[in-house]
Amino acid sequence: MIDATQLAFTIAVATLIILILIFIKTIRKSEPENQPNFKKETEHESTKETQKIKEKKISLKNLSKSKEIAFKHDWLSTSLKAHSDTISGIDFSSNGKYLLSCGNDRAVFLWSTKEFEMHQHRNFRCNVEFDHALKVRFSPDSKSFIAGLGNANTIRAFKILKKEDSSIQIVSANIEDFPQKHKTNLINIGISCNAKFIMTCSKDTTFNVWNLKGGLLASIDTILGNNNYACISPCGRFIGVCGFTPDVKIWEVLFDKTDNFKEVRRAFELKGHSAGIYAFAFNSDSSRMVSVSKDKTWRLWDTKIDYERGQDASLMLTVPLEEKGPSLIAISADSYSVAVTVNTKLFFFNGLTGECDQVIENVFNSSVCEIAFSNDNNYLAVAGDRHVKIFRNITGHKSAIQDLEGQLKIVKTQSAKERVEQLIEQHRKFIENVSQN
Repeated sequence: MIDATQLAFTIAVATLIILILIFIKTIRKSEPENQPNFKKETEHESTKETQKIKEKKISLKNLSKSKEIAFKHDWLSTSLKAHSDTISGIDFSSNGKYLLSCGNDRAVFLWSTKEFEMHQHRNFRCNVEFDHALKVRFSPDSKSFIAGLGNANTIRAFKILKKEDSSIQIVSANIEDFPQKHKTNLINIGISCNAKFIMTCSKDTTFNVWNLKGGLLASIDTILGNNNYACISPCGRFIGVCGFTPDVKIWEVLFDKTDNFKEVRRAFELKGHSAGIYAFAFNSDSSRMVSVSKDKTWRLWDTKIDYERGQDASLMLTVPLEEKGPSLIAISADSYSVAVTVNTKLFFFNGLTGECDQVIENVFNSSVCEIAFSNDNNYLAVAGDRHVKIFRNITGHKSAIQDLEGQLKIVKTQSAKERVEQLIEQHRKFIENVSQN
């Protein structure tokens, strides 16, 4: 009996152990089946979050686009839209037919100025291989241009070719990129109107002078602490640079009678600001200059001087600005109007009196990168964000009328009087056409 009882007890215990093991195995088998479901739920939730983020980004993009589209002003002629990334530079051709724009999207676009008053704008695109253009400048004959490369900090040349069907093709010129001489980023480039030299300027204290084939003629230390802006005068004689110090330094590039390079010589300075200078500009014949400074003023200078005899540029106007911030300045070819940008705000000033004629706020979402008057004085191109906005230069026409009415009082001959009256009527018609539109 004892043996039978022990045997029964042993069998019962063994059966219990087997049942427990089976139960444990069943639980372990069920866990992997549930795990994928958990992962699927997690993946589903993460997908939802990703979609929400994308939707937010899209809504923000649409919001910014709607703001850009919503911008309106009576003086706005049009907005040139083609770039897919931030624009970095613009330039008008000397023949007045074209405008170039370049940006971080590695593209350069060529626009026709005849289409500024149209709703649709054709453009011709050129890609900058393995780099992007920071600045672009037309050659004097408007048949080619140079680009300042953002990564290589040097110059690349391009040709503008017209096809039989009147379309345009932009191709790289048959010369190599200029040697890499700058140690820091370029801030501006230029070609002289006589096609004798090219200028490149970097953020440190250096600007270089080159011949058109990429040969280095001179490298100059500006001793300005750092360079903020540089350009070649429209007359082709001078290079100006401004920076950390409160003055603009001007050099003359000299050639002999056979057009052989001689030297780069200090010419004169613009002195009077109390803080560093953001930018400056020349008028068409370099007889006037304007400068804008961190001291919250812009100034107009008489630069029709004989610096070799010790004459200094004389100050004509000092005009206060409403606010402080990154600024640019431009003066029209005829000196009748001055444009200043501070942050995202655009000011139009009378070039004769310095009176502020128009203030346009929130031109772009971020600071303006470059401004330029057209050669016929009718338009101001303002580049920022991904667009170039073209404003009608109403201020210039108002100032021209003011000046011509003064001339009308002193002209003596009837023919001269009639000519002045015709010019006044032309300027008034331009203003009337804008007000009617």
